[in-house]
Amino acid sequence: MLSISLKCNQKLKIMKILFVCLGNICRSPLAEGILKSKLKKKGIQAEIDSAGFESYHINEPPDIRALKIAEKHGIDITEKKCRLFVADDFDNFDVIYVMDTSNHRDVQYFSRTDEDMDKVKYLLSVIDGKNKSVPDPYYGGESGFENIFTIIEEACEKIAKMLDN
Repeated sequence: MLSISLKCNQKLKIMKILFVCLGNICRSPLAEGILKSKLKKKGIQAEIDSAGFESYHINEPPDIRALKIAEKHGIDITEKKCRLFVADDFDNFDVIYVMDTSNHRDVQYFSRTDEDMDKVKYLLSVIDGKNKSVPDPYYGGESGFENIFTIIEEACEKIAKMLDN
């Protein structure tokens, strides 16, 4: 398993994690909601957010299928409003988890230094150390959302355990 250093922001002593996908309507808001839920149950304070790269859905809620699958699992992401990734996110977050190769490339475009890119990890790398992509469920119907929920939930459980140590 990949060893990931999860260093907390030294001023606040609270870990700040950002999840990134293409539109911030499916995978990244689900990851945000899942991790928030897990950390709340464990009593771990952290700042969790998500962002995307396409402006189609700015200030809109996540995809209805993401809302439904989250609700099915007892997670409320209805308050989430989609936002764009910005270069300042490197300053505001300790770790930036991307969902796929395209997101990694997009984040790299905004990076200013090697230190910025040191914060960037593939979400699924926390499971087995490999830079694998979380499939985009947008065109996969409701079963695609159930599938990615399971995948993301496993990764978020690993992150929660790392933060609990």
